[in-house]
Amino acid sequence: MKIILFSRHKTKNIKYESMRNTNSLPKATFESAWASIQEMTKAMKAMQEETRVMQEVMQEETRAKQKTSEKERKELRDSIKAMQQELGGMSKSNGEVAEAYFIDSISKSLQFAGQKFDSYSSNLNKKDAILNLQGEYDLVLFNCTSVVIVEIKYKARIKDIEELLKKVNIFKQLYPQYANYNMYLGLAAFRLNKDVVNSSIEHGIAVIKQVGDAMVINDAHLRVY
Repeated sequence: MKIILFSRHKTKNIKYESMRNTNSLPKATFESAWASIQEMTKAMKAMQEETRVMQEVMQEETRAKQKTSEKERKELRDSIKAMQQELGGMSKSNGEVAEAYFIDSISKSLQFAGQKFDSYSSNLNKKDAILNLQGEYDLVLFNCTSVVIVEIKYKARIKDIEELLKKVNIFKQLYPQYANYNMYLGLAAFRLNKDVVNSSIEHGIAVIKQVGDAMVINDAHLRVY
């Protein structure tokens, strides 16, 4: 503001007015200053509390999302596990059907490789702790000179032939009374692809399958083990 002085009298009046206006301002006291500080502190605490509440809300939202995600992952794992169990049950059921069919069919005739067999054992299982060996056999035929080991599957694979070949030596160790017998092998299955059939013939293993209502044994290429 620009002030123009016209006379000494007026200047005094102006000075007086200026002093009067200054003196009219409220004086700062310790109490008023302390009250202001308290108000500021209160406002800061309110802001801090609001910030804390917002952080808690955000953390809760994050935890809720994580829980949802974990729940979804658990549901997916449970679903996969249930599916695996169902498929495993189906596979086991198919295997049991195949075993029942071929064991029943072979045991009725007890004919194999042009020989007549006196007895059979199904689901033969033996473990020898000293030899550290265990053998499991779906079907075994016996007579006074020969033994036939038949592996039964719903669907045969190449690995089944490999496992069957390993069982020969294990059987001879677990049942030494048959070690000098002629030993024949057979692979029975409802489903056999061309590779499995060819590999069986190559290894001298009889191929046993179902054709219509009859069971057919292809043993023209048998090898003695």
